[in-house]
Amino acid sequence: MATTLHIPFELAGLRLDQALARLYPEHSRSRLQSWLKEGRIRVDGASPDSKHKVHGGELLAVDAAPLPDEVACAAEPIPLSVVFEDDTILVLDKPAGLVVHPGSGNWSGTLLNALLHHVPALAGVPRAGIVHRLDKDTSGLMVVAKTLEAQTDLIRQLQARTVKRHYFALVHGEVAGAGEVDAPIDRHPVQRTRMAVVPSGRPALTRYLVRERLGVATLVECRLQTGRTHQIRVHMAHIGHPLVGDPVYGLRRSKDVRLEAFPRQALHAFRLGLVHPATGADMAWSVPLPADLVALLTALGGNPEP
Repeated sequence: MATTLHIPFELAGLRLDQALARLYPEHSRSRLQSWLKEGRIRVDGASPDSKHKVHGGELLAVDAAPLPDEVACAAEPIPLSVVFEDDTILVLDKPAGLVVHPGSGNWSGTLLNALLHHVPALAGVPRAGIVHRLDKDTSGLMVVAKTLEAQTDLIRQLQARTVKRHYFALVHGEVAGAGEVDAPIDRHPVQRTRMAVVPSGRPALTRYLVRERLGVATLVECRLQTGRTHQIRVHMAHIGHPLVGDPVYGLRRSKDVRLEAFPRQALHAFRLGLVHPATGADMAWSVPLPADLVALLTALGGNPEP
């Protein structure tokens, strides 16, 4: 968004960065400095540095780059696979590759931007109604609240651990049988971008059962009892069966090139159950595996419809 104005004469003698701070108090000095360095600010057609003295009367042109949070809150026509929708909630099947919420490096093109386009009224609900997340490269079911009251109710259900979330995970190796991982999770003590099982972490419980053995890999169904960041990925790696394709917690080398070639963590939220915030009815939804996981299971000789 470009704006132009003549520098007021009462600012004569000030350095350009000082004049800019007075003319654009809504922007931080660091942001104005970055625009200067990027050539977004011109005085009489030239691109001076911050120490340039102004005389008053010059034509100032500012090409203001949007703030990250402004971009983050922009509605974008991104297609959504809607499984259920009424006046209170929206249930969707998120594709792999779609970031849920804007953040560093992903200020646009997210699920939040898509939701604001699909339901403009979500601009009045915190986080556009998002109450839980899936990792960028995890596919499957999510619920979104369309009202503040529904959001509050769903958050309470999540906190009470009454929301039923079931995942299919394709993991390395042969899993012996059903079991559970009850191990606390927190930030890795050294690698802060990773999560890890640490004694001082927050309680985390994942139950799993074997759905199909495929020799080099096993398809398991995981049921979340808690909702920690990367919980299934961390827990399955913790018991020696990391997810196929997991770039953070997975294997660097696999016994099968087909597993090595899979481009994302093989995790899909296939079933979701909750109490409807408005009606109180028990509701549940299921979605099939996405095409990439179907293709991998088929290549491994497995059942594409477990």
